[in-house]
Amino acid sequence: MAEAGADRRVWLFGPRLDPGLFLGSALLSGLFVLLAPGLGIPDETPLWVWLVFVLGIDVAHVWSTLFRTYLDREELERHTFRYVAAPLLAWVAGVVLYREGGALFFWRTLAYLALFHFVRQQVGWMAIYARRSGAPAWVRRLDAAAIYAATLGPALWWHAHLPRPFSWFVEGDFVALPAWVGTLALGGHAAVLLAWVGVTLGRRVVRGVPLQPGAWSLMLATWLAWFGGIVLAESDLAFTVMNVTLHGVPYLALLFVYAKGRAAEEGGPVSWRAMGLGTFLLLLLALAFAEEFLWDALVWQERPEIFGALGVGLDPGALSLLVPLLAVPQATHYLLDAVIWRSAREPRLASRLGWAPAPSGGEAGTGAAVAPGTGHIAGA
Repeated sequence: MAEAGADRRVWLFGPRLDPGLFLGSALLSGLFVLLAPGLGIPDETPLWVWLVFVLGIDVAHVWSTLFRTYLDREELERHTFRYVAAPLLAWVAGVVLYREGGALFFWRTLAYLALFHFVRQQVGWMAIYARRSGAPAWVRRLDAAAIYAATLGPALWWHAHLPRPFSWFVEGDFVALPAWVGTLALGGHAAVLLAWVGVTLGRRVVRGVPLQPGAWSLMLATWLAWFGGIVLAESDLAFTVMNVTLHGVPYLALLFVYAKGRAAEEGGPVSWRAMGLGTFLLLLLALAFAEEFLWDALVWQERPEIFGALGVGLDPGALSLLVPLLAVPQATHYLLDAVIWRSAREPRLASRLGWAPAPSGGEAGTGAAVAPGTGHIAGA
């Protein structure tokens, strides 16, 4: 998927793919939301929209982490404890949260973990651009502050204007804050973003530092999706579509690029070498469908037209074990994403992503790799 000949200091995937994956995702999802009323699409997310955006993008991107972890025998053997402990820890912690705090406390904890994950993924993308361009530390800190402003400003405003027509997971999962917090958050968010724009343009004018179209695309996309999807949005449809598209589409691209890079290595998974994008997506869609079938059949029972009406009724004790179990893929994704993209312990990571030449022999490798869920950078 990475484009040949792309300047590695400017792009992650290529001059067409970078803007398409980031800004394109935000613009297309925003355009869809704007056109929805004229197309007769209701504010409450209709079934087909849920299938495309929630199941097809959000749930599928969670399962794509398998290509970095459990589907790679060498990786699994190297870090067996990590890959056994992560889902076990997620389930045990979930059961404790559910039983001790109740269902709402469980979902509230998961919602804040998800919010942290979504924010840090955007910080991580920006950190790649900054590090690869050789930006000084103070510029990288400003980049991170701008992403935090673009995401946390609208998120805090949301907390200060509850209830909204949408929620992250379930109604009431976010804690209400005073209205003045939201006003202050948006004021701070605007100030930091204006400072970022001013400094970035100033470095271009005064010092001739090239602008990075990919980084600008990412910043604008993040602001459009979070400010538009949270502050301007007045519907579940708008929030759902804009929230999951920007988060899931670039991550799916990252995992496909990684899988192909891993397969090209000597000793890489043979079954991945002939895998095309269609096969990659079909596998993830099948896993996402299976997960959502279990959720609907055993817990929600909201979409019988897709999953059937099994009429399974479980008592609270059973649900306290089952709900955390069904949440294990998502929670494990959050946990693992904080560690699996660190290149300090995996020198081949940057080369697999096409961001550096393949290391030779026992060399530590070069280039920068990042944890999209954490913004963690290693390498020079």
